[in-house]
Formats: sequence, C-alpha cells, structure tokens
Amino acid sequence: MNIALLGYGKMGKVIEQIAINRGHNITLIVDQHTQNLELSNVDVAIDFSMPESAFNNLKTCFENNTSVVCGTTGWLEQYEEAVALCKSSKSGFIYASNFSLGVNIFFEVNKVLAKLMKNQSQYNISLEEIHHTQKLDAPSGTAISLAEDVISNSNYEQWQLDQAGAGVIPITTIREPEVPGTHTVDYTSEVDTISITHQAHNRMGFALGAVIAAEWLHGKQGVYSMKDVLDIN
Repeated sequence: MNIALLGYGKMGKVIEQIAINRGHNITLIVDQHTQNLELSNVDVAIDFSMPESAFNNLKTCFENNTSVVCGTTGWLEQYEEAVALCKSSKSGFIYASNFSLGVNIFFEVNKVLAKLMKNQSQYNISLEEIHHTQKLDAPSGTAISLAEDVISNSNYEQWQLDQAGAGVIPITTIREPEVPGTHTVDYTSEVDTISITHQAHNRMGFALGAVIAAEWLHGKQGVYSMKDVLDIN
C-alpha cells in the first residue's frame, strides 16, 4: 500500500517506521500544509499534522479521491463538513482522537462503567490526563472523548477543565517530560474509589493503530471509526 504522511513530527516518524516494517511504501511526506499535494500515487493518507492544517489536508485529499486516516485533534468544528466532503467524493475516512488499540478498548470499558454508575449518586466522577510537555492542546482529545462518552451514558451534562460542579465532569491536565499519555477515570465516594486507567508506555501503540486503520480502510468508501476497525459491536 502507498501511504502519504501529512505531518512529520514525532508521531509521523514512528508511523513511517511501522508502515515500512509492515511492507508499505511511503510515497509522500508533507511537514506543513500545501494545497498542491501530489496524491496520484497514494492509496491512503495518514494525517497527524496541526489543528490549523488538518481540515485543508482532508479537503485536498477528498478532492483527489484519496482516503484519509486522521489523528489530528483541535479542528472538529469542521468535522461534519469533512464527512460531507468524504461522502461526495466517495472516498474513505476514519477520524479518531486516539488510534491506540488499547485506548479504543478502554473507551468501551469507560462506556460500560458509566452505565453501571449512572444511578449511583454517592459517587463523583473526575478525569485526569497526563502528557508530555510538548503537547499543545489541553485537555487531550482522548480525555474529551472519555468525558463525552460518560455524558452520553450517564446523568452528567458537561465537562469543564479544572472545574467541578453539579452535572459537571472535571478534567485535570498534567504536563510532565517524556509521558506518552495516561488517562484515568475516577468514581469517588466517602467509602471507596473505583478507577480505570490506560497508560501508554510509548508512541508505538498510537502509530500501530493508525497504520492498522489505514490497512483496514484501503479500498473502502464511507466514514468509519475505530469500532469498525476493531469489529466492536
């Protein structure tokens, strides 16, 4: 499979290594956004760029009938527009706030726990995410996904950064050197705490998941998620 890498930071470089090790070709590397992407020899583009570049990258790919796996966060106000462009061009599209296979299983565990705790008003929920000091967005896209999944499966109404309140899920963000990503969801009462945690040991899991998603998307049309890739019903 011929892959374009849109964004060539730390994640892009790890994705390149894994893709080559799995027998794929990297036919295009773009470090910054350009309107003139040469996509004629690309099967799937993998975008781990910057929030200000992501939508334009997607738009250019779909205009060239090129499918995209996108892991860039911070641009989702234009997500529905990207979906419409994908469908009109009959391309393929997968967006995920986190492509780690373990994190996507963790998302499902989080939903189940939220349902179980829905009527247990003696517990207060909180989220914490820890990332490396170079991470620009806070809270992380993964933490937001976790919070929104709890809201969809409980009586909570919103999340806030470092702010608790009635119907509010507080999210605490911590930045430390060389931390790939740790996410914890706590349910705390006066007598005990129930916690679930996903701790990434390195970036390999995120990159491997993105390449596996690209392999799965190759040759397909439409908009999918990591639930489809992992065959989670």
